[in-house]
Amino acid sequence: MIQTKDLTKKFDHFLAVDRVNLEVNAGEVLALLGPNGAGKTTTVRMLTSVLTPTAGSATVAGHDVVAEAPRVRAAVGVLTENHGLYNRMPAAEYLDFFGQIYGIDPHERRKRIDTLLGHFGLERDRDRKIGEYSKGMRQKLSLARALLHRPPVLLLDEPTSAMDPESARLVRDAITELRTGERAIIICTHNLAEAEQLSDRIAIIRRGAVIANGSPSELKDRFLGPPEFEARMIGPPDGTRYVLPEGVSITATGENWIRFSSLLGERSNPATLHSLLDQGVQVAGLKEVTRSLEEVYLMVMRAANGKENGSAG
Repeated sequence: MIQTKDLTKKFDHFLAVDRVNLEVNAGEVLALLGPNGAGKTTTVRMLTSVLTPTAGSATVAGHDVVAEAPRVRAAVGVLTENHGLYNRMPAAEYLDFFGQIYGIDPHERRKRIDTLLGHFGLERDRDRKIGEYSKGMRQKLSLARALLHRPPVLLLDEPTSAMDPESARLVRDAITELRTGERAIIICTHNLAEAEQLSDRIAIIRRGAVIANGSPSELKDRFLGPPEFEARMIGPPDGTRYVLPEGVSITATGENWIRFSSLLGERSNPATLHSLLDQGVQVAGLKEVTRSLEEVYLMVMRAANGKENGSAG
């Protein structure tokens, strides 16, 4: 649904996007992560045919972003960081205006507007001027506009920015519902927990280049090593006493717990538990140790900074 090949954008002598290769299939959500100025927004603008690539290519919903720009724009729904809302217009009138631009039938247009305003909790404020809306309400209205023409591709830049927790949850639930076999979604966000919750794959971009790409679990395994598990016990453990199955190693101990890891992951847990029980250990509970996407992100960035500093030295 979305594919880029060595996508590049230069502004004079500044390289904003450097040979980015991405692929997002229908039914997938890709989270594009990176610091401010990394090239995320420039990449999205090329995918919406707002900016023309300097080199490389990209297709969106089967259309080339340069040769078929009008078809690309018709196929995407975009939520930008700067909403571009018309403050003097009432919300319903604003959506109706864009519905006319998209050529939606009047009856269908009214139906979709009513559905979207209701879904985002804006029905009672449909006749209020947008200039009177809060930041969170503006964000929800912008998302409603992006969904109005039922696009097969959604490009969302900070979709829950400036929202209270309840509104942010509503938008995250909406994004989850929008994941269908006929739609691809890219989310640009600084909220790493949100990215991990919503996305199938993560691409981390720094200084215009993708420096890590994969599913959250793949990235954790690659950069943090095999998963760890923690066994809670009745009675104080002594990590040196226990003999665990081959390939399973103790990584840490506490007053009444031990942590262990294995390249086999959770598949080694039954044998590990049997081994502990055979040694007379009373296991009260077993859980996987949480490994966050934030840990991965910081490790990837530190590694990239280290390479750069090493090269500079």
